[in-house]
Amino acid sequence: MTTIPPPPDILSPEFAADPYPAYRILRAHYPLFHDKGTDSYLLSRYEDVARAFREPVFTSDNYEWQIEPAHGGRTLPQMSGREHAVRRALVAPAFRGRELREKFLPVIERNARELIDAFREDVEADLVAQFATRFPINVIVDMLGLDRADHDRFHGWYESVVGFLGNLSQDPEVAAAGLRAGEELSAYLRPVLTERRAAPGDDLLSTLCTAEVEGTRMNDQDITSFVSLLLAAGGETTDKALGSLFRNLLAHPGQLAAVRADRSLVTAAFAETLRYTPPVQMIMRQPDADVTLSGGTVPAGATVTCLIGSANRDERHYARPDAFNVFRTDLTPATAFSAAADHVAFALGRHFCVGALLAKTEMEVGVNQLLDAFPAMDFAGDTAPPDAGVFTRGPARLQVRLTSGAGTGARSTPSVPHPSGR
Repeated sequence: MTTIPPPPDILSPEFAADPYPAYRILRAHYPLFHDKGTDSYLLSRYEDVARAFREPVFTSDNYEWQIEPAHGGRTLPQMSGREHAVRRALVAPAFRGRELREKFLPVIERNARELIDAFREDVEADLVAQFATRFPINVIVDMLGLDRADHDRFHGWYESVVGFLGNLSQDPEVAAAGLRAGEELSAYLRPVLTERRAAPGDDLLSTLCTAEVEGTRMNDQDITSFVSLLLAAGGETTDKALGSLFRNLLAHPGQLAAVRADRSLVTAAFAETLRYTPPVQMIMRQPDADVTLSGGTVPAGATVTCLIGSANRDERHYARPDAFNVFRTDLTPATAFSAAADHVAFALGRHFCVGALLAKTEMEVGVNQLLDAFPAMDFAGDTAPPDAGVFTRGPARLQVRLTSGAGTGARSTPSVPHPSGR
């Protein structure tokens, strides 16, 4: 007689060290499980998580208490219906197609190059501390047209807001730091917004100040909340994904060699990293009616925790899901950064991440420039570093040995495919 293992505790140190064995237990035996520690229903199977992201019955009303306090106001993930459609139409053009390619691709390339230049001659570097965690925040600050001298200041706000959003244990100091960061960011931006409305420039902040759709424009509160969201969501996805991608490739030297030889595989490597080690491990939803799923019924008004890290390794959806494989045929890189994605790392449906193409472009630029700059790279230690984090997850450090090459950076721009609009 087979013994069924007890349900895992997602707030335990064991889960934080490695959640994937716990995910397997949940998928096999507890596909719908009420977790007392978070007072939420855990969804672990791909089919159920995809439904929670796609079906309108699953609202984001829980964001009123989960994320709104840190951002200082309502943001896109909280909205629905016409309000969501109009607000998304106001901000989306800056993150796709011609606007992204012509206006912001040079900003992304410059920031990658400057960070790499700082350790280009070093024999060792921490790719997380010296590149991944800085790169997306610096890009966002420059896209907004803000003072580059404030890169470090924005990085501090970013860390505090992300800490607030991932504060599953409700640590009061972490919560207070997140709220304080939101207030400081808002105070910083208000006088800048006044200036941009009076004299718009060619930057993202000016675009947000002047954009209009169906007679609707964004007020100062709308913009400051969106910038806070952009720092948290846009920074965290790229930050954690960059570290994870290089850790995954370095742990699989044959696949790293293949990506070096064929740079079209960079996009596939990013898509597979999003599936295999997604930077955001869980997102919450709240159904406005009773919903029946694989393991039972979720009552209306309950909080549902969608376990992205589990869904993306569901053996019902992927072959050999616990293997990292940039060549897998059950994941489509061409659609991995759109609402038609066959992974759930960016959510799905109407709330699919508006910045997915920005993240894709940043990853392509960053990875290509790092590969061009360092023709040889391996772990400085004997083993791959572990991931850290529960709500968001990635390597806290990635110490690597480096061999720099002559003529570095020459291939970086042409090797990056132009982002396409949607």
